[in-house]
Amino acid sequence: QVQLGESGGGLVQAGGSLRLSCKASGRTFSTLVTGWFRQAPGKEREYVSSISQSGARSTVADSVKGRFAISRDNANNAVYLQLNSLKPEDTAVYYCAADHRFRGQTLYGSVAQTKCLQPADYDYDYWGRGTQVTVSS
Repeated sequence: QVQLGESGGGLVQAGGSLRLSCKASGRTFSTLVTGWFRQAPGKEREYVSSISQSGARSTVADSVKGRFAISRDNANNAVYLQLNSLKPEDTAVYYCAADHRFRGQTLYGSVAQTKCLQPADYDYDYWGRGTQVTVSS
């Protein structure tokens, strides 16, 4: 079993930055594809970003492209999400997810579809409890 724990959320003004962290238990972190998802009140959970086991491949959703960046540190069993230029619409609970299976890239997006690495939440077996990010205007 893999346990995930997020941290780093908080209240920030629009234009500010946060760095979310997700720490994983166990010795198999380097074998896990990891992703970040978010869910705003009254909305469905949506894909934000993901990164392959080695960190060689990563993608972000169009809605956060150029503002958010994902990275991982396999030596410390951690994955990070850097959030810059935050907007009020980024307010959500952010979840870390992981899975041992690498499913590659698929088209994702509600308006314009782009190739994203494993953007479907049902492709992840392990989930953290989430960390709240609130952006004030």
